[in-house]
Parts: sequence; C-alpha cells; structure tokens
Amino acid sequence: MLTTDTEFLYAELMDVVRLFGADAPDLSHAHADDGTVFRDEVRAGGRVFSFCETQPCADALERKRYAKRFAKIAVYEALKELMGRSMPWGALTGIRPTKLAYAELAAGRDFAPLFEKCGVCKENIALVRDVLAAQKGIYGREEGAADLYAGIPFCPSKCNYCSFITADISRTGKYVGDYLTALEGEIAACGGLFSRLRSAYVGGGTPLVLEEAELARVLKALAPLVPAGTEYTVEAGRPDVFTSEKLDLLRAYGVTRVCVNPQSFCDATLARIGRRHTAADIYRAYELARGYGFDINLDLIAGLTGESTAEFCASVDSAVALAPENITVHTLCLKKGARLKEEESFLAAAGVEEMLAYARKKLYAAGYVPYYLYRQKYMAGNFENTGWCLPGKACVYNIDVMEETCDNLACGANAVTKKLFAQGARIERLGAPKDIPTYIAKAEEIAAKKRELFSAGE
Repeated sequence: MLTTDTEFLYAELMDVVRLFGADAPDLSHAHADDGTVFRDEVRAGGRVFSFCETQPCADALERKRYAKRFAKIAVYEALKELMGRSMPWGALTGIRPTKLAYAELAAGRDFAPLFEKCGVCKENIALVRDVLAAQKGIYGREEGAADLYAGIPFCPSKCNYCSFITADISRTGKYVGDYLTALEGEIAACGGLFSRLRSAYVGGGTPLVLEEAELARVLKALAPLVPAGTEYTVEAGRPDVFTSEKLDLLRAYGVTRVCVNPQSFCDATLARIGRRHTAADIYRAYELARGYGFDINLDLIAGLTGESTAEFCASVDSAVALAPENITVHTLCLKKGARLKEEESFLAAAGVEEMLAYARKKLYAAGYVPYYLYRQKYMAGNFENTGWCLPGKACVYNIDVMEETCDNLACGANAVTKKLFAQGARIERLGAPKDIPTYIAKAEEIAAKKRELFSAGE
C-alpha cells in the first residue's frame, strides 16, 4: 500500500511501486517544494529515507513535472535499498524513454546524466544512444505530413498472450463484409487531410487472413492516398495465411514491406500459445515473401509460456540466419483480455534478462542496429521492446509512431488517430470503438470527427 500527502503524485508513484511487484512493502510518502527546492521523505520498513533536489522552475507546469520526477526517484531509491534489487530502467515508467532523451537534447543537455539519476543501467543508456543515432535522417517534424494506418481485427486464432480486440475469424467472419465497407468509407474520408504521406501501414490482427477479394478491397481503398514509392507495410502476420496470390496483390498495389510474425521458432511453444502453424511454415512464408523482393520484418517474443532460455536463443539464431531487414524483439506483456493473464503469474521474469541480453549481443554481432524501442505496463521483468534493422532499413512508420513526431491517420476498430499541434507540444487523440459492430455503426461519425480534428487551427 502507498500513501502520499500530495494527491497528484499518487498515480506516478504507484507506477514505481508496481515495478517491484506484489512483495513491495507499504510506503508512506511526503512531499514539499517551493518551486526551487524539492524535498521528499519515504517511510517504509521502519526506516526513513530523505531526499532533496534543487531545480529552479520557470512556471507551474515545470514545477509539477519536476515534483513528479524527483518523487519517483525518491520512491525508487527507497525500494531499491529496501528490496536489494534494481530495475533495468530505474525509476523511468514511461513507455517512450527516447522522448525523454530527445527532450534533454533539445534543452542543450546530454540525456545520460538524467538517465543515470533515474537509475537506468548503463547498457540501456547505450541502447538509447544507439537508437537515436539510427533515427538520424528519419526523426523530425514536418508540418502537414502524416502516416496512414488501416487496422484489420481478424486472426486465424487468438494467441494466449494477446490482449488486442482480434478474435478467431471463424467467430467474427460474419462481420468482415460490413467492416470492410465501413473501413473503405473511413479511409476515403482521410483524403486531403495531409500534405505528404510519410508511410502507410496495414496492421492487425492478421490482414492476410482475409480472402483475396477482401484484401483487394482494403488495398484498393488505400491506393488513392499512397503515392508510388511510399514506404508501405502490411503486417501479413501468421505464416499459415501466406499465399502467392495474396502476395501478388501486395506487390501489385505497391507494398514494399511485409511482417512475418513467428514469435518463436519452437514448435512446442507455438502449440502452447495457440498458434496453428509450425516452424516449417515460418520458413515457407519467409521464402515466399523474399521471392517478391519485399523488405521483411520478423517478430520474436521473450518470455512466452514454458519457453526456455535455450529455446528462445535458438529462435534468435534462426531469425538472424534468415537475415530479414528488421527483427523486433518483444518482451511478453499482458493486459486485460489476454487469456494467459487470467491463468498464471505472467510477470515472472525467469530467464527473460538472459534472453534479451543474448538477443542484443547476437543482433549487434550480425550487423543489426536498434532503431526504435518502447516499454509497456505489465511487461515481464520491466524490460522493453526493441526494433532492430540492418543499416538503412529502418521502418519509418515505427519511428514516427513511437516518437510521435507526425500526424497519424488511423482507420478501423480500436485505431487511435493522433493530430500534433504546436510542433508536437500538444497531441490530440481520437479513438475508434474496440467492438467491431460498434465501430461499423459509428464509422461515418468517426470519419466526420477526424475531418473536424484535422481542420482545427493551431
């Protein structure tokens, strides 16, 4: 249990407490500041921890930001001392560590001293530095530019770790026709809302679970908005839905990149998580896609049910041996709606640290560089997800979305459109309903709200 005498700090401090798990001791926190000197006191386990920081603030907003930062560091340092363990990202609980790094650089400061004060380990500070280096030439704000997203919330089956709205298409297939009609209308309404398209992305779900004629409807709807030569990604997804006919369609409509998402190359793991394919299918899908000249993204997950460190490392070896342009290494993260969260203690981090360390070493040695990363709540071991690419093969869409440097026109159920104002100082979001029938019923209303949002002045 946590108590604090400053109400607006409670949620931030609870995020820090959760890092240490259910065995974290009860804490009492007190805060005081005059806008220059910030004092925090933490009482726990019969001990008192006192912290003091000096930081002049220009206004009330900055004062509040520093109050949160110093209070979180205080609680983290107290828990680290009491529990005898540290976290890989220290007191940082935000999902985008790179945004904090960029903010420090924009203020004329190296980000490393702040990260060190927050308790971030040196390996992760180096990781962030490499990510920022890989983003050079791509990272940046451009007035009127946008990324375009279309979501396909259908899958062949639902994996046990999945918390997305997707469901087995055998149960939701009755909605496909009406869903595509709604999606076509929403996509059409995006015309004229941007001056330049930086990238397009069809995600899921598993877009290639659609029949050829259904997939063609999505691609045809997007075609007027996606100029030739634009980075154009389709999260083709599960290897068991790949066909040459569907890949013919992707190439015909100018798709440049596809995602093959094995998650693991271990057949036993694939069966446990609810996949209906084998490692052999992964190789078949990969070779099929490679024959079309697409750039390829592969995804792996560290911490899947019952998977040993050796099995995960073997999957990393298999992915690297294929030499795709991108390999994303996720850490298992579960939210409400994932079956696995209801079945077991999913945040146990046994072996995950070793898995991620092996992946980093292997990928660096193979010539890959980290180019984007993000974190989530309820993530095993409080680690991170990292996208790796061969030099010059970074996915623009992934960078733009993670760094929030560009407007994002997102279409489909559960899609979240983002509009940047004042060069990114303010972001307004417009979320679509998660439920497929509700989305279908409200698609025209969503499209109208989107046009209203993008016609608003600064």
